[in-house]
Amino acid sequence: MKNTWLGSIYLALAASIWGGMYVVVKIVVAVIPPLELVWMRYLVAIVALLVIGLITRQKWRIHKCDFLLIIAIGIIGNTISIVTQETGTMLSSAQMGAIITSSTPVFMVIFARLLLKERLTVKKGLSVFLATIGVFFIVGVDHVNLSSKLGGISLLVAALTWALMSVLVKRVPSDYSQIVVTTYSILVALIVLTPIVLGRLHAITISQLTHPSIWGGVLYLGVVSTAGGFLLWNRGLQMLNASSGGLLFFFQPVVGTILGWLMLGENIGITFWIGSILILSGVLFVINEK
Repeated sequence: MKNTWLGSIYLALAASIWGGMYVVVKIVVAVIPPLELVWMRYLVAIVALLVIGLITRQKWRIHKCDFLLIIAIGIIGNTISIVTQETGTMLSSAQMGAIITSSTPVFMVIFARLLLKERLTVKKGLSVFLATIGVFFIVGVDHVNLSSKLGGISLLVAALTWALMSVLVKRVPSDYSQIVVTTYSILVALIVLTPIVLGRLHAITISQLTHPSIWGGVLYLGVVSTAGGFLLWNRGLQMLNASSGGLLFFFQPVVGTILGWLMLGENIGITFWIGSILILSGVLFVINEK
């Protein structure tokens, strides 16, 4: 039970950090396009992770039989999912983004059943149902701009690939440090993105990068959201089964809505609190499951 609660705290913190990420991305992506932004945040993150790894004296050796798994995590989760997520955030409304990314835990339950043979219980199904209804209450379906089809498709790909990556993380041997796994998977993403991005960097205006909101946003995305968030998420997944852990992802739209209220002056109605209670109920169902 101790591991269940600790793992839940790790996953909830990661999801909360990513909830704040939407506000930051909306600001930064106006200056730095999504692909270049992902590359920059990974460049910052890899430096932060290497420093942490050197300080904590990590063992960086990976067995040959696990290379393909690490590469798959880097390409599916760190490359495809994050690029499509930031592209979708730029193209679509915040409401559509919240609804579509809330499908991630549902995909995680499906992948966990197919790849990890995890048992699908009635309680897990009820938890996903309650949390999903809660998200619909929070974001307000009537306000979704359905014309942003490209953004919606991009966000759906992001949700699907993030769910697959999260299940693949469960297949990484537990004797590897999450710092090492996260560093190598981000390094894979950097190797994939660098040849594409280098030819596009000239389009970014250097003077705009010096604005505190832009470079501060890149630092947040690199150090806090990527290095910190990925470490917390991967560590939490090692302590819970994948289908249960995915429910903590629902904290992302809750925190995003609260930050939108605090920082952007967006209104929060009674439906937000009803939705939050439903999400919390769904999460507690899973945490207390034996």
